[in-house]
Amino acid sequence: MIHHINFRVIAHATEDLSGVDSALDFFLAPCLSPKEDLCDLKETIETEGHFGNPIHVKTAVLKKKGACSKFVQFFKENISEEDLETLREQMPERLDDELNFYMRFSKQAAAAGKLKFTESSDAVFVRVKIETYPKSWEKAGPIVEELFGRK
Repeated sequence: MIHHINFRVIAHATEDLSGVDSALDFFLAPCLSPKEDLCDLKETIETEGHFGNPIHVKTAVLKKKGACSKFVQFFKENISEEDLETLREQMPERLDDELNFYMRFSKQAAAAGKLKFTESSDAVFVRVKIETYPKSWEKAGPIVEELFGRK
């Protein structure tokens, strides 16, 4: 079903890093077992923008089947009906030929403890790698619908 889930969020120079961390933690914390530490999942890359401004790219990957299942449960419990309907309408366009399913969630809403779908680039980017054998977009579509298309 799910092979792994990648999370990425960008912190610009004008942003408070702790708020960006909170946004990422909002997605990760519900997926971990009591023995796991958030810090072990996260990685930060420091880079520069076009004008030399500092940028922090924070990433995390959920690889364990249980953690991926917990993310799906977290998603279903927290997504609004309106956002779910928007996502349903866009599902075919959000699944690529490599069976990656893409979603974006508001960074500000996540930092405030809310799940809010967004089209903005100022987001927590989520990439869900769908697993089918043999690899097939036609088989992946129904899996995405089952996992993320209904509560």
